[in-house]
Amino acid sequence: MRAARFARSFAFLAVVASAAGAMAQPPARAKRSKIPPAARRERAAEVAYVSGKQPLVGLHAPSSKAVQRDEGGRPLLALSAVNRGESIAIPAASDDGGFASADLDRVAYLLRAMSGDEHPIDPRTLSLVYGIQTHFAVPEISVISGYRVPKPASRSNHGKGRAMDIIVPGVADEEVARFAREVGFVGVGVYPASQFVHVDVRPRSYFWVDYSGPHMSNRERGILGDLAAKSDAAALERGKAPIEPFAVATNVDSALQARGMASAPMAPAEEDEDDE
Repeated sequence: MRAARFARSFAFLAVVASAAGAMAQPPARAKRSKIPPAARRERAAEVAYVSGKQPLVGLHAPSSKAVQRDEGGRPLLALSAVNRGESIAIPAASDDGGFASADLDRVAYLLRAMSGDEHPIDPRTLSLVYGIQTHFAVPEISVISGYRVPKPASRSNHGKGRAMDIIVPGVADEEVARFAREVGFVGVGVYPASQFVHVDVRPRSYFWVDYSGPHMSNRERGILGDLAAKSDAAALERGKAPIEPFAVATNVDSALQARGMASAPMAPAEEDEDDE
């Protein structure tokens, strides 16, 4: 009995001593974040960017230019190539776009690759960008990139003349992306590091965020898959024709039929004279 009481007393004293020792210890320091301060600031900026709280400075600053219009008062599609310092403004056939072939040639030259190579720009891509310009009532669209010479096995729509990387002066990129996602049959990508919006036309909508910076490997993450499907379904209900898959063809009639367009009767070919 005496041994048992001694054991209980010893255990009690041990508990008291342990508690006293714990109280005497200084409070544990909070673990410091291993993320460098610069990276934390970058992450905070990216969070603000995707939430639409992007500082509208530099190329994103509002433009003081006046909206250019045609004789009927309709806004012109105004494009400014940022990396070349060149710009054009062309008339649209309707409020939904539509552009003359001569003007499409001018656009192809403006949006040529940095190597100087040209490629026709899909008119539907221009109509998409025109809709963005008129929706936000801005005087022009700044183009970061248009046509790019495709690399082997590349699936980029830039190499097909179907894509543009753009900035809308005075408008946060996320606002631009939010509007473009509702169009249907489009690709919309936001780039928080480089700060521009990629838009393209395609058979099925796809939306993404890419946190890579210039000349870096892609860090793409698909988002809003449900919205992409709903946007395409809504576009069909509005009577919009789906975008056909890109294919290289030499038969003009087949290409027009694939786009749901009838080809006009061909005029008799004129004989060419050889210049010697």
